[in-house]
Amino acid sequence: MMNEHAIIVDGYVDEPACFGVPPYISPYIRYIAGALRESGFSEDNIHYSTIDSIRESPSSVAGLIEKAKIVIVVSGMTVPGKYLRSTPISPGEIDSIFSAASGIKILGGPIRLGFSKEGGKTANAIGIRDEDVLISRADIEAFVYDILENNKAGTDRKSDHRYRSVEEIGRWGQMGAFIIRKHPDYPEVMCEIETYRGCGRKTHCSFCTEPFYGSSDYRPVKDVVSEVSALYESGARYFRIGRQPDLLSFHAKDTGGDIPIPQPDIISELYKGIRTAAPDLKVLHMDNANPATIAAYPDECREIFNTITKYHTPGDVAALGMESADPDVIRANDLKAMPEEVFQAIEIINGVGRKRGSNGLPELLPGINFVHGLKGETKKTFELNYDFLKSVLDADLLVRRINIRQVMAFPGTRMYGQDELVAKNKKLFLKYKERIRKDIDLPMLRKLVPQGTVLKDVLCEVNDKNICFGRQMGSYPLLVGIPANMSLGKFIDITVTGHGQRSITGIPYPLYINEAPVQLIRELPGIGKKQAVKILSKVPFADKKDFMDKIENAEQLIDYLQIEPADQT
Repeated sequence: MMNEHAIIVDGYVDEPACFGVPPYISPYIRYIAGALRESGFSEDNIHYSTIDSIRESPSSVAGLIEKAKIVIVVSGMTVPGKYLRSTPISPGEIDSIFSAASGIKILGGPIRLGFSKEGGKTANAIGIRDEDVLISRADIEAFVYDILENNKAGTDRKSDHRYRSVEEIGRWGQMGAFIIRKHPDYPEVMCEIETYRGCGRKTHCSFCTEPFYGSSDYRPVKDVVSEVSALYESGARYFRIGRQPDLLSFHAKDTGGDIPIPQPDIISELYKGIRTAAPDLKVLHMDNANPATIAAYPDECREIFNTITKYHTPGDVAALGMESADPDVIRANDLKAMPEEVFQAIEIINGVGRKRGSNGLPELLPGINFVHGLKGETKKTFELNYDFLKSVLDADLLVRRINIRQVMAFPGTRMYGQDELVAKNKKLFLKYKERIRKDIDLPMLRKLVPQGTVLKDVLCEVNDKNICFGRQMGSYPLLVGIPANMSLGKFIDITVTGHGQRSITGIPYPLYINEAPVQLIRELPGIGKKQAVKILSKVPFADKKDFMDKIENAEQLIDYLQIEPADQT
């Protein structure tokens, strides 16, 4: 396809088992790029832009969109959240992009299932003004490939909407790895890695969209490792094994029931292979784990978690889809696990992963996901959920993240058209959510990262007035607020100085006291505004001894400070 080019527009995806909001890049983007390569496009003729880049500089991609042989937009939020510096694409923006295009126009990703702006609102089919836009009703990468192959064959037949094969993504995942170099955050790009998709349960949760991806199609371990190798060669250093409903069930042995038997040897082969393929990786994290799997097979899962903590990087999170602690809601919606099973899973993960790692966070902790607005929900449901979380806190167990959302019902699920409980319990939901943030999240965060904890490699991402917001690269990273503007795109270590309900305050570690502004000095442990002003009045300090002689309580501060310039220490 000499001189013809394609452009992929990343409108971002957020699904229960796939994340693609910066700094993450989803498998969709890489698979599409690989399909384009296999269809004859060169790497140079495959362009990529995020929707945020288009917003910042529309003219920079206008010509590419207008003249492209094929324009592909990927988007869809089935579990929308709050994002630090990125905003998912809107229907109006999709229309605008396609109206400027003259070539083949394709829209796909989870948006094919429906669109809604927020949780608690039913998702409906997205309306596109341009009649020439082709919406992929299955896998967009396969749809793109088939359209181009039909075009080459001179046929007008539109592609069948089909699922891609495991063999195809084995090829396309490697061939499309180059695309990460075109991401605006490169090389600080987190690559979401797929092991399989499609939930193997015989009866699915009432709101679950995973059945719409077909039956579980486990990828060969060698294919996953080869894709990681290709990404690593393209400069990737951050990976999350996140695209699967339950990592513990990867190549698990079918029992004929809902819970297959985990295979620790397979997970060990996977992690060893990734570490061999990417020896100097900076992050290797996971995402989803089914608490019912852990409760049913504790020994096998404990062995798997030991493998993970051996080969991963600290700060890892195993997100548990609990959804509800109310047995009536669990039964009415065919949820995965009863409260006592989830509690057991939390205990097992804590037993393996609670030890603090080299980056300042525990090695591996559970996360818990709750969904509200489900069938059978009553006022009692909110109390049971709160009581469950209180029991976890009182048992001195750590949980990295508590996600509370309202159900977004999609066509084809049993919850579709039954969102009356969301509206009915809206006020109750908001009060309960605030109660959890205050009574559970805040004390949990203080236990997780006590004042004085040093967190390594926090990426400064956004300056908002006099606060810089940053995060470590990883799975569900803690939001850090630094009370001063910082150089964006830089990694720094920080000392934890304060706690919010879901975020922390921190200052650079070590703090170069001779140049530090008062707003950073007053954040030092045990220091208030008055003493900060006193310290500032005595700068510069000649050395450590000078500081110790001039400042009260200097002993409690000196470990957080740097006195001499960095090139003299």
